[in-house]
Amino acid sequence: MKYRLGIDVGGTNTDAVILDEANKLIAKCKRPTTQDISSGINQAVEAVLDISKIDPSSIQHAMLGTTHATNAIVERKGLARVGVLRLGAPCGLALPPMMDWPDDMPAHIGSNYRMVRGGYEYDGKFISRPDKSEIESALSELKELGIEALAVSCVFSPVNGDQEMEASEIARKIFGDDFSISLSSEVGTLGLLERENATILNAAILNIANNAYSAFQNILKQHKITADLFITQNDGTLMAVDYARKYPVFTIASGPTNSLRGAAFLSGLSDCVVVDVGGTTTDVGVLKAGFPRESSMAVEIGGVRTNFRMPDLISIGLGGGSLVKSDDDQVRVGPESVGYRITEEALVFGGSTLTATDVAVASGQFSLGDPGLVSKMDKGVRERANVRIKSMVEEIIDRMKTSAGDIPVVLVGGGSIIVPKELKGASEVIVPDNFDVANAIGAAISQVSGSIDGVFDVATKGRDAVIAEVKQAAIEEAIRAGADEKTIEIVDLEEIPLAYLPSNAVRFRVKAVGELK
Repeated sequence: MKYRLGIDVGGTNTDAVILDEANKLIAKCKRPTTQDISSGINQAVEAVLDISKIDPSSIQHAMLGTTHATNAIVERKGLARVGVLRLGAPCGLALPPMMDWPDDMPAHIGSNYRMVRGGYEYDGKFISRPDKSEIESALSELKELGIEALAVSCVFSPVNGDQEMEASEIARKIFGDDFSISLSSEVGTLGLLERENATILNAAILNIANNAYSAFQNILKQHKITADLFITQNDGTLMAVDYARKYPVFTIASGPTNSLRGAAFLSGLSDCVVVDVGGTTTDVGVLKAGFPRESSMAVEIGGVRTNFRMPDLISIGLGGGSLVKSDDDQVRVGPESVGYRITEEALVFGGSTLTATDVAVASGQFSLGDPGLVSKMDKGVRERANVRIKSMVEEIIDRMKTSAGDIPVVLVGGGSIIVPKELKGASEVIVPDNFDVANAIGAAISQVSGSIDGVFDVATKGRDAVIAEVKQAAIEEAIRAGADEKTIEIVDLEEIPLAYLPSNAVRFRVKAVGELK
């Protein structure tokens, strides 16, 4: 029997599960997330192995969803000093790189950039041809500034990435083969500034991600697990660890997408709203054909606008550990939370802090800790807190819906016990078995994907030929990420005519998904 190990690192808990070949749950556990993250992962792996009693060498695949990348950007910790090379002159000189970044960010990443000739029109024609000697001079100047990673951007590089590749080859000769280089055509989509921002962030966290994944591989070795390691990304699929080392920015927000994929697996639904309630926050997303709906808007990460693919989520400060405060007739729930200290501070565990979990237990929604410790809770406070929690969740569900009709709602996450089972806007509320570890299960059952997002001229090649080309490109991307070629299928094809551009310019977004090799 072969097994899968799934791990998800949340803000409050690190969850781990082991599934067998039929995706049956063999063991699960929760351990508090630690400040260094790695020791919390180690404790979770040790616990789930102890519970399952299986031979560690029988684990074939290990999947990790981690917050290393997100935390590094948000907390500004360990970021590399990045140099930026933009190919876009003369038309791309007006707005320099990093022009609208938060004021504190240059102190961590620097503000070192050079802009040189190059770039394309929307149809792949040259704006200007790149000058090799100019690129060499710019890169040499960046090297003298002591940069630790390089981000290369180019106007309309999603249409043609050749100029970025050419600049990358020149950079390898100047900085060396092991230097960290990120190309915008491989990270973002249309929109130069947002794509460039995402590429800079990716370059800044390359070393952090590399160290984190190496640490996790060492944890697996300590427990005699020889499985292949995969990292979950924010579209609900997996990346091989070597692929993830190149694109760590794709792991941002992977935690909520793991929960959405786990909710789809546990509930058997492919189109629904998923409400994932943790210890501190609630994330609400929409499943479309079994995968998280992607955001079509620019997304801010640590105050930086980006346009790479991100799940369409709304997060609020409501969780099982949320503080409940009463002031006259008003009751406020969250956003403050006791987080992972809930087993020490909540009333039902003998603590002295009134939390949302205490309200749920006092209301008879769930049995946890010692219910007798909250049996004398003020009835008015309890009822007003329940009304407030219900209205907070219903408001987000209403904002995520795209039609007036009711839609199934799936509740997952350890904190979901605080949410009532009847909600306005929900045709039904489903709480599946093992809802508390849906995130880790979502990581364990994930598939591998490849995506293409770009503008193509269908007038020259013809629509059918272009579609065949982008489908094949997505399939090849999935293979690069670790998918078994025989199992790959196209799960999403979006065709968007761009009326403001001449000559039948069409934007195609394609996703291919396959099973692990």
